[in-house]
Amino acid sequence: MAICPVGHDSADEEYCDVCGALLAGTPAPAAAAPAVPSATDQLDDCPDCGAPRGGRFCEGCGYDFVLGGGNRGTQSPTPSTPSIPSTPASGWVAVIAADRGHYEAMIAQGGPDAARVTFPPYCPERRVPLAGPEVRIGRRSQSRALAPEIDLAGPPEDPGVSHLHAVLLAQADGTWQLVDPGSANGTLLNGKTVEHNALIPLGDGDRIHVGAWTGITVRKG
Repeated sequence: MAICPVGHDSADEEYCDVCGALLAGTPAPAAAAPAVPSATDQLDDCPDCGAPRGGRFCEGCGYDFVLGGGNRGTQSPTPSTPSIPSTPASGWVAVIAADRGHYEAMIAQGGPDAARVTFPPYCPERRVPLAGPEVRIGRRSQSRALAPEIDLAGPPEDPGVSHLHAVLLAQADGTWQLVDPGSANGTLLNGKTVEHNALIPLGDGDRIHVGAWTGITVRKG
């Protein structure tokens, strides 16, 4: 155990680990040795973390009271907070209605069930706000635990709609895109067939047709 000029017992053989004074017999460094802190200075709190001083090095953060800064040893960096993706812009809405023109075009194409599908006598217009990362279009299914945000199971139910027919995907810039993941009867956008699994940008006023008679118009409020 070394004893410093002030009289402290020190486990450090070079500098007193209580006051930081250079111990006798230790060669002085090339630069001028730091002045021995006064008794008042020894009681100062750590300027980095505010912890009470108990020796040369702060027990809280490792601050060196003699050399005037720096941490003792290597400290793990503080993990950065992950960035949170911005929420897509709001104000978009899907307007859902029965479209007789689409129905007649589908019936004209024929098919084994065409004669049994009738246009609904009453189908009030609905509006569904577009929110969240995705809005699914389809028909709910308890067995598949599927509850699409735009549910066309009715009443009246559109029999030509798949359980998961199409999906609207929110984009970082506040716009939306359409994808048909593989519906049985296909999806039309502004009268053109949408290729399966292709992302199609949507604009204000675009019209989506699915099933036997369902028309969905997307609007930016």
